[in-house]
Parts: sequence; structure tokens; C-alpha cells
Amino acid sequence: MVSPLTDLRSAVPTGGALTAPGEALSPSVRAAVTRISSAPGAWCPALSPDGLRVAYVTDRSGIPRLEVADLDGRATPAVVSGPAEEVVSVAWSPDGAWLAYLVSPGGSICAELHVVRPDGGDHRVVAGEDPRATVFAGGWTGPDHYACSIAPGDGPDADVVLVEVATGEHRTLARGGFLAVTAVSADQRFVLARRGPRAHRHIVVVDVATGVQRRVLPLAAPGGAASEDGRFAPDGRSVLLRASLPGEPFTDRAGLVQVPLSADGEPGPGRVVLRRPDADLDGYALRTDGTVLAVWNRGGVTELMVHALADGALVREVPLPEPVMPGWSLASDGATMIAELTGPRTPRALFRVSLDDGAAAPLPSAPPRPDPAPLVTPVRYDYVAADGLPLSGWLYVPPGVEGPNRTVVSFHGGPEGQERPDWSPVLQSLVAAGITVFAPNVRGSGGFGRAFLTADDGPARAASFEDVRATVDELVTAGIAVPGRIGAHGWSYGGYLTLVALTRWPGLFAAGVTGAGMSDLRTFFAGTEPWMAAASVTEYGDPVADRDLLGVLSPVTDLERLTSPVLFVHGDRDTNVPVAESVQAHQALLARGAPSDLLLLPGEGHTIVGRDHCVELGERVTAWFDRWL
Repeated sequence: MVSPLTDLRSAVPTGGALTAPGEALSPSVRAAVTRISSAPGAWCPALSPDGLRVAYVTDRSGIPRLEVADLDGRATPAVVSGPAEEVVSVAWSPDGAWLAYLVSPGGSICAELHVVRPDGGDHRVVAGEDPRATVFAGGWTGPDHYACSIAPGDGPDADVVLVEVATGEHRTLARGGFLAVTAVSADQRFVLARRGPRAHRHIVVVDVATGVQRRVLPLAAPGGAASEDGRFAPDGRSVLLRASLPGEPFTDRAGLVQVPLSADGEPGPGRVVLRRPDADLDGYALRTDGTVLAVWNRGGVTELMVHALADGALVREVPLPEPVMPGWSLASDGATMIAELTGPRTPRALFRVSLDDGAAAPLPSAPPRPDPAPLVTPVRYDYVAADGLPLSGWLYVPPGVEGPNRTVVSFHGGPEGQERPDWSPVLQSLVAAGITVFAPNVRGSGGFGRAFLTADDGPARAASFEDVRATVDELVTAGIAVPGRIGAHGWSYGGYLTLVALTRWPGLFAAGVTGAGMSDLRTFFAGTEPWMAAASVTEYGDPVADRDLLGVLSPVTDLERLTSPVLFVHGDRDTNVPVAESVQAHQALLARGAPSDLLLLPGEGHTIVGRDHCVELGERVTAWFDRWL
């Protein structure tokens, strides 16, 4: 695939004198950044049905590839994906005969569905061959069938499709609306699918024979406003949903709801199984003994607990050796799990965890960990917005620093994402250069309930902008940051928020780095994938009806106010936030003689995954702030 910006990359001036290259860093700092940025990880575990092997994604070779390893570690892990395939996720078939995995071709967000035997044989592409189409992961419904949703690429909708892996034959199970499959009943009569735009999604049960869709939770029911995923109970007579639960003191926290189903798929009144006023439910599973395994997100830290299904009573808490668990795979007997764990000093790694006694150990096949000595553990820092809304973030202080210091404020993506105490190579690289980092969760972030999540929707987005100013004021007042020596950094939505801050408050930040961020919401809607545009309307506004609002919210409208040097970074094959978003802002600034630089990473999409590019990214961002702060 040829990048659409191959010619543009050579034509766009990058203002080379502005960029401090990696060599501008001291040798010790540059070496530290290289070690941090190149540390490999492993994620997305999938246990084999017999519990003897695990499939997972790892970038130990330099790009994310699919490996299969014996749990006892006696044999060398086998790579079963192709050498040029950028693997996204994997799922093992219930009979152990196949692995289904998503591939991001050439960094594109338009994923393909591949299948392969666990020994690496009989590989084939079974969905997504059309370069415009996007496959969204689903799950196996039997030994030979995988259910997923596919967006054709020429419109906003996605259909639920059942793929026969042996022949590649497709059977459409549900159409209409944006449908992401979450479960298929054992008899394949009903499908649970997620509909709706971002932060306003709900689960429907679809009658495959008639196509009739029924909302599982009515709007007036607890969790009816938003439900993210659902699955059928083992007996098929009810559905379990992870849904928002309104009302004090729960403030729309995500919990677990059980809804009975009639023989013809008609949902009944639901009952709340699990809820907490201080945490969101990130995930759940029913164990063979009838208890519920719950993954709670409490202020960014994972809490793993076992509850009784009948009344939600706590049976036991399972300790974890790292603070964040992004992924996991439960053994068929429900006694153990393979957990994907990460922390501020630990890249994503796989651990075997006993749910009975809490014993945990890294898998023998795990990639080597970086030396934790030069890395720092952040502390949670709480403060309030200008209107009194509680905010929080994670503060990284370099060793030996006491009192005010040059500081970078780093904004996460999403905006539904959440800053958590997990592995962040860029933040640790900045700390290695002696720079303090604060990573806030402004309103609109996930993990604090749906009310907080939707507090920046549409016209309310300007309130989240004010949280940026409140964050800087807090850091200065608390004696953490030095006025005039504060930088802004972010990726994706965080890159957009960085550019907003640089244009709205000239002089507030001495320098900025905006990665893969939107510069103009109007051109973003026109250029992104159709399904992404449709899903983003509630977040930002309608590209037609709210065009004036989108202009007001777009930093490109106020670029003439920008005075601080800004580095734009983007993968040149990004079709989520099109690379033109960075290019057009950079060119506009150069035309005005403003200090700006551009780093385009060839072959990368919305997420930078190549080892060499990760190192280059760490070096360029660190050198940029080291120079300008």
C-alpha cells in the first residue's frame, strides 16, 4: 500500500532548525530514552480451551505479532502471524483448532480478520479484504464460526456477520445502525449487539430470523441510558449487561445488571447485581461455581474481586502485582486466569493468577522487563476545577527534584480515555530528562462515571478547556511547576486539547507537542472513516447542523494567536484522525512565520507501534521539551 502522503511528506518543510534531534540530548538521557521507548510488551492473552497454551500479541520483534506459548515455558514461543502483519487482537476457538486475529494492514485502522492454526499452518484472510472495510472483533460462536461486525467503508453503519472460517462464507445476522456484536446465543437465534454513538451506546437483542431489534434495557430502567456490553447467561434465559447506574451516591457508575429473556427474546425487568459508588465496572465473567469475577476501576487502579451472583456480596478480593489490568483470559474451570498487567515501571506483561489464593507469577515466555531503577512511580493528585468539579491526575516527579520544576502537562486521548498509573514510555522519557510530568483527567474522561464522561459533550466542551487552565493554575500555586517553563503534550484527542490550549491561552505554555490530533473538527469529520464520524456526533456536534460550533471548537480558527513553538507528530497512514489535520496546521503556522515543526512517521497509523519509530518519538518529544522549557 502506498501512503497517500508519500509526495506530501517530501514536499512539506519541517523547519528543521527548530527540532532538537535525539543527539541534542545528553548521552545518558538519550540512552535512557532509548531503553524506555524500546521496552517490549505482551498483551491480549487468549488461553487455549485445554488451559495448556496461551496466544497473545507481543512487539518483542519490533512490531506487534502473534505468538503461541506453552504455559510451562518448556518450548520457545512460536510466532504464527506473518512477518509484515501488524496484529491487533486474538481469540482462540472453543475446540482449540483455530486462532482468529485482527490485523491492521499497513497501520490502517481498517482491520482485517485472519485465521490460522495454532501451529502456524492453514493461514487465511476471512473478512476485511476490501481495503475500505473495517472489521470489529467479536467472538467465536462454535468450533467453525466467528461472529464480528463489519463496516463496509462507504457509510456509517456496520453489520453483524457470522463468518465460517473454513470456507470464508459470510452470513449477515443483523443490519441497521452501528452494530458491534457482543454475544451470540448458543442456538444462534439471538444476537446481542451494541448500537449508538460514543458515550450513548446501548445493547439490543436481535432476532436473527426476523431482524427485529429490542432494546434490552428501556430508557427509564437503571442502566437504560447507556450499556456497553452484554452476554447471555449459561442457561440462555437471561442477559448480563455492564451498564451505567444513575442516582446518588452512584453518579452513573458502571455496574452489572441481569435482565431475563422470554423464549422469543423479549427482555423483562432487570435487577442490579453489582454496583459501587467509588468505582466503575470495567469487565466481568461468570465462573463455573456461579460466582461473578468483577474487574473494578477505582480511580484508575484495577481491583479484582469475586462476588456472589445472587446478591452481589463480596466473596474475596484477588491481589494483583501491578495496578492496572487492561486485558485477561479466564480458564475454563474458572480457577485461574492469564492477566495482562501493567504499571508505571512495567510494560504490559502476562501473569498467571490464581483466583482462589491470589498467587501470581509472570509467564515464562514474557519479554524481558526494563530496569526499573531509573523509572518513577507517580502519585495521584486531587484538585478542583474553577466551577468546583473534583479533578485528579498522576504526578511524576524526577528523582532528587524538590520544589518547582519545569513541567509538562500530558493529556490523554479519547476523550473518553483515562490517565492511569500504567506504562507510558513518553512520560517516563521526559522524567529521565529531569522534567516533571502531570497527567490529568479533565472532565470527559472515563473511569469516573457516565455523568463525568459526558460533561464535555457538544457545546459543553469549552468547560473541559477551562479545566486545562485550572490544572496549570493548581500546579503553579502548589509549587510544582514554574511559570514560563510549562509544556503541553497529548496524543489523539490529547493532541487536539494541546493545540486548543496553545491557541486559547498564548503564553500559558512555553511549548507544545500535539500528536495525531484534530486541528479542525470540520475537516476531521470530512476525512475520517464514515463509522468514526457517525460515532463522534454526540461528542463534538453534527458536521452539518453544528458546523458553526465545530468551527468555534477548532484550534485552526485561532492559530494566529499561537506564539509558543509546537511540534506536530503523526503517522502518515492514520485514517482515524487523518494526517492532514497535522499537516494543514503546520503549514498554516509556517506561512505566518510561527515556530512549528512536523514529524511524519512513515507506515504508522493512529497508534505508533514500530520499535524504531517509538524510539524516534521518545527522543524527539523529550528533546523538544528539553530545549524549549
